Amino acid sequence: MWGGRFAGGPADVMREINASIGIDKRLWREDLAASRAHAAMLGQQGILSSDDTAAIDKGLTTIADEYESGKLVEDPALEDIHMHIEHRLGELIGPAAGRLHTARSRNDQVATDFKLFVRSAIDEVLGRIDALENVLLDRAEEHAATVTPGFTHLQSGQPVTLGHHLMAYQAMLARDRSRFVDARARMNECPLGSAALAGTGFPIDRDATASALGFDRPAANSLDAVSDRDFVVDYLAAAALTAIHLSRLAEEIILWASQPFGFVRLPDAWSTGSSIMPNKRNPDAAELVRGHSARIVGDLVALLVLLKGLPLAYAKDLQDDKTPLFDAHDLLSLSLAAMAGMLADLTFVPEKMRAAAAAGHATATDLADWLAREADVPFREAHRIAGLAVAAAEARGVVLDALSLDELRAIDPRITEAALTVLSVESSVASRVSAGGTAPVRVIEAIAAARAARRSK
Repeated sequence: MWGGRFAGGPADVMREINASIGIDKRLWREDLAASRAHAAMLGQQGILSSDDTAAIDKGLTTIADEYESGKLVEDPALEDIHMHIEHRLGELIGPAAGRLHTARSRNDQVATDFKLFVRSAIDEVLGRIDALENVLLDRAEEHAATVTPGFTHLQSGQPVTLGHHLMAYQAMLARDRSRFVDARARMNECPLGSAALAGTGFPIDRDATASALGFDRPAANSLDAVSDRDFVVDYLAAAALTAIHLSRLAEEIILWASQPFGFVRLPDAWSTGSSIMPNKRNPDAAELVRGHSARIVGDLVALLVLLKGLPLAYAKDLQDDKTPLFDAHDLLSLSLAAMAGMLADLTFVPEKMRAAAAAGHATATDLADWLAREADVPFREAHRIAGLAVAAAEARGVVLDALSLDELRAIDPRITEAALTVLSVESSVASRVSAGGTAPVRVIEAIAAARAARRSK
């Protein structure tokens, strides 16, 4: 490839450290697509003869068929997927293959290929996010009125509905989706034609190659185009936050499946047993999703550190930009699929959730609200009175709504029989009708709004 400048070949270790075919072979489809677009443009511009253009296109089509059938043979001496394809093209069509690289460098070639891959990766992830959102919406609708504890500090705070709880994760995923959509729009500029760093003197048509490859426009600056990896960072940043959201949901499933909670029963398909304890049913799918988030966050950090000291334009360090992207994409795709399958098959246990929601005197806020609303008690004073009621219930060893009217009036005579109607967990959740609240009617509205918003995209 650069034999005119070098009299000798590389050392064995240099050959090994320089080869990336074991990683970037995943880009073969993208490299073939970009090469076909480039060759077609060269032909249209009269830079290549019609015979050479036709031969190159036919050869690239043959290589695509070979690679599709698993016939890619790795050779470290050829370094990367780009040289593998060029070498194989030479075997198929002879010297005309050497003209494919006219007005092109591996710098703009790899940047283009990688953008094509990341763009497709985003499309795949969007599909998987949509699938998980569908499951969340379906399960939320199923449990729009199912009472469950709402925690702060992992302490019982106020009762909520399970549908409302699940819709919180749907809201997170909707934001995750928007970040990937934004990243896709921002990255959709074509580097091809930037050559090594300065552009080219050949009369190429960059608009033609950009259009052929589905880009919105050519990248504006050749130096930036060959060295830009913002699009990879954008993907990894969106992936890391999505993975964190999945990890939070996974942690809740792990807690809910434990015997002290018992809020869910794990299906056989999404759990494992123990090699020594016959009684065990382990939430391994959820634990692996939680664990994978650490690697995805690490992939983002790895790329940021890789980029932080690079001057313009291209440097060989960028050969290591693909490993974190491939790793994160594979893990995120798997995690999203696993979470969708697991959530679809989970069996919720409403009676356990309802009992837990009633524990911890979770309707104390409702008593304080009633005093402020109906008895015109300043809220801070109402808060103190409700706290005294909680203390009385704890002293008796009962839940708050088990206190009699006489016991409550002994704490404050402004409490009337009407206050008793707000102390059940069902009354509590039904009363939370403010926008975005947990009342079943609001949950149903939120589900309908989310589905409508998704249909409009």
